Amino acid sequence: MYETVKASINLHAVLRNMEDLCQLDDASAEAVGDRYVSIRFSVPEIDRLVLTFRNQSCQAGRGDELPYNMNLRFSSPEHLNLMVEGVKNPIPTKGFRHIGFLKDTFTFLAGRLESYLKPDHEKAATDSEYLKRSTILTAYAALYAVPEIARYDETGRKLASKIEDGIINVTVGDDFGLHLIAEKGRLRTMKGRSANARTAMMFDTFETAFGLLNGKLDSYTCIGLGLLAIRGRVSMIDNFNKLLGMVPHYLS
Repeated sequence: MYETVKASINLHAVLRNMEDLCQLDDASAEAVGDRYVSIRFSVPEIDRLVLTFRNQSCQAGRGDELPYNMNLRFSSPEHLNLMVEGVKNPIPTKGFRHIGFLKDTFTFLAGRLESYLKPDHEKAATDSEYLKRSTILTAYAALYAVPEIARYDETGRKLASKIEDGIINVTVGDDFGLHLIAEKGRLRTMKGRSANARTAMMFDTFETAFGLLNGKLDSYTCIGLGLLAIRGRVSMIDNFNKLLGMVPHYLS
């Protein structure tokens, strides 16, 4: 199932991030411009992803019933993964007039996204805005990947089944937050912080979150130094952290 898990993460955690990239990165928004292209990614065994580019923005959607004007078919999850790695091309089956957008604009956006998800640490040390964008996009990628692991990975399913029903907040200061909803072993990631969370992970700054998400800091050190606070049901955080620790296995 490795290729399936990786493909579901590439679709619904990485490529989904185009939505936030266009909100955070002016160059990406300008590249989209006034175009209207709605691209569906069709991969066997995985929910469809639809990325709708319009008016300098992108909206990500999940499911078979969403409208689209270009369809990219993949023969297998591995085919999708190889496209993300730049090794193979998708198979367009609808919307051939948008091929130029795919080759030029979409490729540019993918490069911009990669520059934040695989950050330049020297630049991050001197450019606080770049560090903030990188942290937010990396956090979205990681936290949206967790439900995919909980759904498709055997170990992930076992860990998710141990998480009590409820909401986990993950926040950075007062500026950024998202939350995971656990319900009967299934997880969903939502933007923003929830007022009804049973537990929370609270980073003091984007610098701390950046260091932990990029492997430069560990959670125990952060807790010991007062840079990361844990509140509420520790058992929920424990199993969530184990799922989060599996993300690098699929996102290298």
